[in-house]
Amino acid sequence: QVQLVESGGGLVQAGGSLRLSCAASGRTFTWLGMGWFRQAPGKEREVVAVVNPSSTTTYYADSVKGRFTISRDNAKNTVYLQMNSLRPEDTAVYYCAARDDWGISPTGYTYWGQGTQVTVSS
Repeated sequence: QVQLVESGGGLVQAGGSLRLSCAASGRTFTWLGMGWFRQAPGKEREVVAVVNPSSTTTYYADSVKGRFTISRDNAKNTVYLQMNSLRPEDTAVYYCAARDDWGISPTGYTYWGQGTQVTVSS
């Protein structure tokens, strides 16, 4: 079992920045692929960014490329999502997720955090 706890969401004006954190426990963190996903009201959950266990491979949704950065600190069992130049369309509940190996589809992720709300005002 893996427990994931997100933090760092909130309300920010368009153009601003936020950093989300996700602390993991329960399994060897260095074996886990980690991802950030989001879900806006009335929409399906979508991938934002994912990173493989060794941080050698990352993937970003086209909508966030150049604005968001995923990183992980294996010594702290934590994955981060730095979000810059935020837009109102980034408003959603953001979820941290973990799985063996790595992938970009939400269906491949076994463990999920409770989610943190990000609201970007125009």
